[in-house]
Amino acid sequence: MAAPDPAELPKIIDLASREAARYLESIADRNVRDPRAEEVAASFRGELLEDGVGAERALEELVAGIDGAVHSAGPRFFHFVNGGATPAALGADWLASALDQNTGAWVASPLGGELEWIALSWLRDLFGLPAEWGGVLTTGATMANFVALACARRWCGLRHGVDVDDVGLSGLPPIHVFGSGYVHPSDVKALGMLGIGRAQVHKLARDGIGRLDVEALDAALAELDGAPSIVIGSAGEVNAGDFDPIATMADLAERYGAWFHVDGAFGLFAALSDRTRHLVEGIERADSVIADGHKWLNVPYDCGFAFVRDPSLQPSVFGEGAAYLPALDDPKPNWGYLGPEMSRRCRAFAVWATLRAYGRNGHRAIVERSLDLAQRLAAMVDEADDLERLADVPLNIVCFRAHPRGVPEDRLDELNRRIAAAVIADGRVFFGATAYDGKAAFRPAPVNWRNRPEDMDLIATVVRELAAELAPTRSS
Repeated sequence: MAAPDPAELPKIIDLASREAARYLESIADRNVRDPRAEEVAASFRGELLEDGVGAERALEELVAGIDGAVHSAGPRFFHFVNGGATPAALGADWLASALDQNTGAWVASPLGGELEWIALSWLRDLFGLPAEWGGVLTTGATMANFVALACARRWCGLRHGVDVDDVGLSGLPPIHVFGSGYVHPSDVKALGMLGIGRAQVHKLARDGIGRLDVEALDAALAELDGAPSIVIGSAGEVNAGDFDPIATMADLAERYGAWFHVDGAFGLFAALSDRTRHLVEGIERADSVIADGHKWLNVPYDCGFAFVRDPSLQPSVFGEGAAYLPALDDPKPNWGYLGPEMSRRCRAFAVWATLRAYGRNGHRAIVERSLDLAQRLAAMVDEADDLERLADVPLNIVCFRAHPRGVPEDRLDELNRRIAAAVIADGRVFFGATAYDGKAAFRPAPVNWRNRPEDMDLIATVVRELAAELAPTRSS
């Protein structure tokens, strides 16, 4: 087969568009996971060909293997707090691929650079964050946390009189990090990558669920006697959607001179609704705040955003010049100097497009629909005599388990773990297992703009059916 040919493009674009439309039209009725998914995925294995098969055949083969994918864009996927892609975001993301912009430098894409600036401004407005804060789009919450905590690391170093981004951390005392039991693994991972260290994370929980021990945090910060430290607040923990007391943590961080970071990967979107805004009260007092775009904003993977109170910290951490690169003091925002990646996909197309298309009210409607759907499932669980809700539902996660009559407590964990595995194999709906207060449980989270009431009903139906099949008999 010859090298790529521009003449291929019209046929390939038509094929991709036609097959994508067909797929999306059917996604609401598909099982989320085909029983043959792993077999189909493995069928692509093979040696690299000396001569390729051509663009059209390659895409046809890919389309034929779609059953190897998990259909997470559809309305029955409730795992990992995944959003979908609004029509505007999806269309804009396709254009981003077609234009293939590198938004690391403004000169490489004035459109991409401008749209990122606008999108971040609109997001700050959406969440009620101060307009003067800095920010940057990232691949997701992990790298957003990395950006925010890298700025916190620099701030801590400067408090010791050391430019850690120039000379490193050697010789500095440990940077202590405090939070509740809700601190997310992505925060811990980022701290490890930054050299602060996973072992420096002190989780101060007052119970087995992970709720913050405020008195312990107060005492721990007081014991540092003014030494710089980092406090992490969780806006929406992953098991039940609970929130740390953000305003109280802001008070303590201010009193003791600590950097206050809020991880709001999905919970930051509570700010959009009058029903839940109280949960994030005080976020504007943080030093950094992050969230995901591919969760409740419903833009395609991968997208996140980091916001930092002091914008001057970002270029000091991430700026790195060369003769062929823009000047570090360029008045235009060169986004590669404000975050980890110098080469960057234009995520701003999708973020700008969905905000422009649906506005504040449209995205509020997505959030409030998710809230309603979660309450619908919670009510179904409460009404069923063979299901048990384990936690309140302050946002969009329903934490519950199967609890059939006659199954003793010491057999429930095993049963619910078996049900969780069976749910994935069954494929009608898709959600994950967890442990909550020492109990095996489920944590479905409606966050996709496509989620419907009947999809929530199916969650309860599937769990009850599988529980009836898998529950131990009295003789077993």
